[in-house]
Amino acid sequence: MQNTGLSNSPFKSPAEVVQHLGAVQSQDFAAAKWSLGLRMQKATDKLVEEAFNRGDFLRTHIMRPTWHFVMPQDIRWMQQLTAFRVKKTLAPYNQKLGITQEMLTQSKKVITKALQGKRFLTRAELAGQLEETLKTSIRGQRLSHILSHLELDALICSGPLRGKQFTYALLDERTSNAKQLGLDEALEQLALKYFNGHGPAQVKDFAWWSWLTMKDAQQGVDLAKAELTEENVDGKIYWSAQKNHPKKLEEPQAFLLSVYDEYVLSYKDRSAYSEE
Repeated sequence: MQNTGLSNSPFKSPAEVVQHLGAVQSQDFAAAKWSLGLRMQKATDKLVEEAFNRGDFLRTHIMRPTWHFVMPQDIRWMQQLTAFRVKKTLAPYNQKLGITQEMLTQSKKVITKALQGKRFLTRAELAGQLEETLKTSIRGQRLSHILSHLELDALICSGPLRGKQFTYALLDERTSNAKQLGLDEALEQLALKYFNGHGPAQVKDFAWWSWLTMKDAQQGVDLAKAELTEENVDGKIYWSAQKNHPKKLEEPQAFLLSVYDEYVLSYKDRSAYSEE
């Protein structure tokens, strides 16, 4: 609880929370804002939403096939590391929906042109432009899958809210410092982010959270070992960042967590805190 920022609320901004956790699941926007606020000092809904609208942190499909908050500088290397496996998961559904590679290629051109110049457009507005070019219905799941693919390609990401509506933006126009890393460095960095913000945890937990294969997850841990600490508990190997030294709580604490909070969802083995 301390390593995830719950029991000590150490952060001064929502971007600091996202940076610490690496990525924050955010398909339920209100619940995800709540998760950030729980870990902050003097948090308000307005403060979190304003930071999102400024682009201090972004929302996109990354790692598992759902939305996450992520730092602008981390999107490209995280997508390079994980997008391929997410796309494989989406492939059978694309086939059922009649989404072809040609359709995705055309959609990329249409949406790039539509969003250029920091024109932040809603899903409905993008759907209209796609239908005009592709001459076919793009509503519902078909639109969701097309936009997900373009997010996974690091072409688009979240723009600022327009009232209560989400908008999309070109990633290149929302960040100027997105990093690109080699494979080994990306695996190492993702492992460090996970175990720093979620440890103690097992390698299989890291694989679940990141959507990496167990082989790649283990490689990431091996590369990051110099900055991690290992502990055997009841025959299970747990890893944490070396700098994490949680203090014993002097009295019980209770937290009102959202159903999608990182503390709830980020582990394959949830036996330490759940009967399930």
